[in-house]
Amino acid sequence: MNISHGLWASLCLSSAVLAAPVNYDINGQPYEGFFVSPSANAPLVLLVHDWDGLTHYEIRRANMLKEMGYAVFAADLFGAGVRPTEVSDKKQHTGELYKDREKMRALMQGALEKAGQLGANTTNSVAMGYCFGGAAVLEFARSGAPMKGFATFHGGLSTPEGQNYSQTTGSVLIMHGTADTAITMDQFANLATELESNNVRHEMISYSGAPHAFTVFGSARYREDADRKSWQRFSHYLTNTLEQNTD
Repeated sequence: MNISHGLWASLCLSSAVLAAPVNYDINGQPYEGFFVSPSANAPLVLLVHDWDGLTHYEIRRANMLKEMGYAVFAADLFGAGVRPTEVSDKKQHTGELYKDREKMRALMQGALEKAGQLGANTTNSVAMGYCFGGAAVLEFARSGAPMKGFATFHGGLSTPEGQNYSQTTGSVLIMHGTADTAITMDQFANLATELESNNVRHEMISYSGAPHAFTVFGSARYREDADRKSWQRFSHYLTNTLEQNTD
């Protein structure tokens, strides 16, 4: 499912604030992200979608972050017009990237570079992601990407064989549901051990009763209390991690 330009326009803000879909290419393939910024040189959040692809949900979160004073580039890891709605298609697109970690890293790096071309301050930036996007963010962290922080909401936590966090430069914030049966608390504990053994500054929080995808508005899995608390913690994390714009 592609998002029409009319729908994009309805989701964008006034002309006084930059908010627009962004078409870009990585290794000859087309992608469509979304960029919003409240002002020049605002701290950047690189936002990565879940297995639905870049949809209304990520745009809503991007605009929430804009209201807090952050520029946001919502990356597209699936390709322009690729917004799967069937579970089988979602598994296919995420599975392809889980099997090709170098491509996943290249897509993250390409999105960050595009944000820089749009005027975003990539040297004062944090990456964050939901579900599949959380796994991609941790992949980017393991790659040694020069970002100040990496945050995940109910994201994939396992580390592929042969990888580690020895090259991670920024701090890591993990927000996870204790009732998540897709990504278990054993994986949560294993990640904590990995981060500690690699001297990566981190904070890991679990929310009681919260299942997988607990932040997705309107879904059966949405848990308002866990969503509110995790968003508040993320807000504080951004304040403490990024230099605030004084323009």
